[in-house]
Amino acid sequence: MTTFVPMKRILIFLLLIPFALATHAQANGTSLDVKAFKAAVERNDALLLDVRTPEEFNAGHIEGAANIDWNAGTLLKDVSGIDKSLPVLLYCEVGGRSGQAMEAMMKAGFTDVHDLAGGFSAWQRNGETVITR
Repeated sequence: MTTFVPMKRILIFLLLIPFALATHAQANGTSLDVKAFKAAVERNDALLLDVRTPEEFNAGHIEGAANIDWNAGTLLKDVSGIDKSLPVLLYCEVGGRSGQAMEAMMKAGFTDVHDLAGGFSAWQRNGETVITR
C-alpha cells in the first residue's frame, strides 16, 4: 500500500528548513563569559582573533591572538582561506565589533564562532593575563 503525503505537509516542511538551519547557526554563534572564553582559548584548538585596531592590540591583547582590525573591512577576505568549521574566538574592547564580526562570519558560513562577552575590558577586569608589545 502506498502512503500519500499531502502537498501541504511537504510545503510546510520545505518552508521550515531555512528556519531550522538559521536556528542551528545561531546556536553556534554565542557570546562567552570570561571563564568560558578562557577555557576555550586554553583548549588551543581555535583561531583567536582580536578585531580591535592595531594600536589597541599593541597596547595589550590576549596571548596567541592574531589582529584583524574590524574597522578596516577586510576580516572576511583575511579569513577566506580558513576552514569554516574551525572554532573561532573573537574579541574587541567591549563586544560591539566582535559581535558584528561574529555575525558576519556566521553569514559567510563559519559554523563555530564565539565572542567574548564584555570584550577585552571584561578580560582585564577579571584579572586575566595581558600581553603588550
